[in-house]
Amino acid sequence: MITTIISLFILLFAITIHEAAHGWAAYRLGDPTARLAGRVTLNPLAHIDIFGTVILPLLLALFGAPVFGWAKPVPVNPNFLRNPRKDGFWISLAGPAANVLAALSALLLIVILKLVSPVTTAALYNFLTSRGGLPPGLQPLQGLVIILFYLVLINTYLVAFNLIPMYPLDGSGVLEGLLPDRLADSYARLRPYGFLIVIILISVGLLDLIIRPLQYLILAIIFF
Repeated sequence: MITTIISLFILLFAITIHEAAHGWAAYRLGDPTARLAGRVTLNPLAHIDIFGTVILPLLLALFGAPVFGWAKPVPVNPNFLRNPRKDGFWISLAGPAANVLAALSALLLIVILKLVSPVTTAALYNFLTSRGGLPPGLQPLQGLVIILFYLVLINTYLVAFNLIPMYPLDGSGVLEGLLPDRLADSYARLRPYGFLIVIILISVGLLDLIIRPLQYLILAIIFF
């Protein structure tokens, strides 16, 4: 229950900065649509999708699976963009970039706390190996490290998930912006089948293949 509560609150934060970054990038590139719709904000209520932000993450957390999800898509009007495909690349990349920044910042704080007080990461280890039970005598800094750890993990999950190069995920906009015009047009024909392809890729374990090495890397940085 503790892990579920921590994960859901952090996911809400991660999705909020992700969507706000999309809207901010679009606004900077000339499209005011998201700003006028109130989506360039750190108020999570503006971004919540009932299924993607609440129901799915809750089910994943309860079953012990990696917690991720999505929010309401940020509206983008390509008619306002000078170069829709090139600008779309930066708008798509902005969301995952915000999550990368959040994950790296949290990881850096964990490393600093570990150097200042090694007992903090010992408490994190005890927490993880006790299947989510709080260690007795938990101190504020030790609790902070546990929260920061999930901040790193969940933001990393979101990056891995959203950069799958298939519509409607951000990776499709990133890839489309990198492809030559002819290939980008051919790639765009997959859009109607994108969501189905994403479901198939996840069901065959693609996301797990990406996330596992990242998990091991994060644990190695923290504990060694």
